[in-house]
Amino acid sequence: MGSTVVHLAAGDPSPATLALVAGVALAKAVAALAPAVTATLKWPNDLLIDGAKCAGILMERTGNSVVMGIGVNLVSAPEIPDRATASLAGKGALLDRDRFAEALAIAMTDALWTWRQEGVGSIVNAWLPMGHPVGTPLHVSEQGIDGLFDGLAPDGALRLRVAGGGTMLVHAGDVELQRPVEGN
Repeated sequence: MGSTVVHLAAGDPSPATLALVAGVALAKAVAALAPAVTATLKWPNDLLIDGAKCAGILMERTGNSVVMGIGVNLVSAPEIPDRATASLAGKGALLDRDRFAEALAIAMTDALWTWRQEGVGSIVNAWLPMGHPVGTPLHVSEQGIDGLFDGLAPDGALRLRVAGGGTMLVHAGDVELQRPVEGN
């Protein structure tokens, strides 16, 4: 879809939380233009439709700037081994690229304003109802740990309920949704 640059200013929240900002903006743009499509955010940087990846967010920081790149499968979805993918058109939402880009830019401006003026807590509160439900089985690849999604911490970190009832915080990493175990 495109990229945008966020120039960090004194007093801004942690730049690591910009992935949540972009996710909120992306989900709002999809909801505004394709209300019949149920999209879900996967922490920290994917948008899913029926469990299949439809969009992704990449972040790169250079000095006091963060480049946020967002890729959206508007018309078609690439075939990726071991990963389900989806497109908005494949779900019946035929969207004009320029109109979607405009809606995303407006949603991004709004989400950035919220991030700067109200803080990360407001972004976390906006992300949670659009994210995978509490109790969703997850796998954190880098640590090789399985657990259940237990919401987000106030700083945007993923809360993972692990075996034994403890909770660990995940600040970065590749998180995979797991299929629920039969009988649970």
